[in-house]
Amino acid sequence: MSETVSITFLGGLGDIGRNCAAIESQNQILLLDCGQLFPDEMMPGAQSVLPDFGYLEERSEKIIGCIATHGHEDHIGALRFALNISEFPIYGSEFTLGMVRHRLAEADMLDKTDLIKIADGQKINIGDFQCEFLPVTHSTPKGLISAIHTPQGLILHSSDFKLDRDPVDGRHTDMDRITILSKDPGIRLLLCDSTNAELSGASISESEVGNGLEEIFRKFQKERIIATCFSSHIHRIQQIIDISKEQGRKVATLGFSMERNISLARSLGILSVAEDDLVDISEIETYPKNQICVISTGSQGEPRSSLNLSAQNSGKWLRIDENDVIIFSSRTIPGNEKRVGRLVNNLISLGAEVINDEHLNTHTSGHGQREELRELHQAAKPEWFVPVHGELRHLVAHRKLAMEIGTNSENVLLATDGDQVIMEDSGLTLNERKCEGRYIFSQGSIVETNHDLFKDRNILGKEGFVIAKVSISKKDKTLLGTPSVISKGWLSADVAELYEQKIEDRLSSELKSFLTNKRELTQDVLAQKVRRVTGKMVNDYTKRRPMIIPMVEIFS
Repeated sequence: MSETVSITFLGGLGDIGRNCAAIESQNQILLLDCGQLFPDEMMPGAQSVLPDFGYLEERSEKIIGCIATHGHEDHIGALRFALNISEFPIYGSEFTLGMVRHRLAEADMLDKTDLIKIADGQKINIGDFQCEFLPVTHSTPKGLISAIHTPQGLILHSSDFKLDRDPVDGRHTDMDRITILSKDPGIRLLLCDSTNAELSGASISESEVGNGLEEIFRKFQKERIIATCFSSHIHRIQQIIDISKEQGRKVATLGFSMERNISLARSLGILSVAEDDLVDISEIETYPKNQICVISTGSQGEPRSSLNLSAQNSGKWLRIDENDVIIFSSRTIPGNEKRVGRLVNNLISLGAEVINDEHLNTHTSGHGQREELRELHQAAKPEWFVPVHGELRHLVAHRKLAMEIGTNSENVLLATDGDQVIMEDSGLTLNERKCEGRYIFSQGSIVETNHDLFKDRNILGKEGFVIAKVSISKKDKTLLGTPSVISKGWLSADVAELYEQKIEDRLSSELKSFLTNKRELTQDVLAQKVRRVTGKMVNDYTKRRPMIIPMVEIFS
């Protein structure tokens, strides 16, 4: 009888982000990715959302390493927080580890890990887990499919993947090796990317995006071109550079992460560009417009990005006018639509021409659609399947697809964050809510778990606050002085002053009566009374609901 193996999902099943799974056998835990989720507008002040590390904190001594499948933040962005729980080695391709190294260096945590480079096709032992790594095509270079041999059979993790027939770097997803593994030893469990499980057909090749970009460059040969894309999308950047060179344009980079990632890719030989083809962003105004292409970050309308600042006429290096063409060579991440819309409107107001994939093929997804998923399933022929990486609707769509292909419905397990899959000789079972799967928030150097914080911040941001301060003599049951009311963000200062005075008068009147008739005066009782009186008057006068903050001082 073989020992039991479990996979606990700490994030990534219900959201596109914070991907992290713990594969556990006996006294060893191997982490599969450790990423973050970017907070939405309902989480003001949060910098990132982390996996539920509570499960790992209770088992920190068991962690033997983490496989970083590729260099996107939703797969590596939480590593620095995990390394506070336990020090362990990180395994990944050279480019992925370069991205990891940058993140850990920023946090001064490089001394807490060893970064172990993996090559395509390499087989290594991580603890008692025998692992093999296969090349996979995605929107960032050198991603890896993980084939993990366990006492309960082979687990195949697709990573984020697509089947690009004509990849820019010629590096294909290794479907042949997956087919071989499906026959010997056979794939017991497939964990597969579900992001585009709702989309029929197949995604277009990255090379086709190059054709679309080339058409735009030909159309606007007299204008300056500013192309914005994700800084990790080195293949896209390579195509923009190649097209610029053909047109005789110098290339400048805008944005810290763009400059850093291009430097990393060049040093590893992943991106090819001659020094003569580059120009510093500070020098672009010394060239004619049609001799410059700027490759910029900021495609998501990030408030402090250089592109967004330039769109508001406050950028340091880039002044945009009617002789500029802005190409959005990226998709808008769900939740960013409004701020991307503002960015586009600001660029247009400055006279620029704005082009995105609604006009031409300026972007393609790095995630396979239904036909690509079907092909992977048919090659892998897994005995069991768990859809991963996606919102619930994506996971459900992927489950339905697997059953359409012929996977037994009882062998398709729909897990969400916090669930655990148990692998035993008799089969696989789903242990729901093994851990909470809760959101953990990072704010600067602080990690928070209390979600009420964001409720308070949303009230403060939308409605402001009203503070009512009173001082009371417990012995005499009298007010000491006049109540004081101040507010911020509730009403404009001149209007608020009038209502603050009215609330002070009412508090003085009602508290005198209340103090005379109340036997026991406690902090809680008095604060509740002050809150009720203040809140009722605020609502009666303005029909608004700012945060009411009572401050009661009791003197003996």
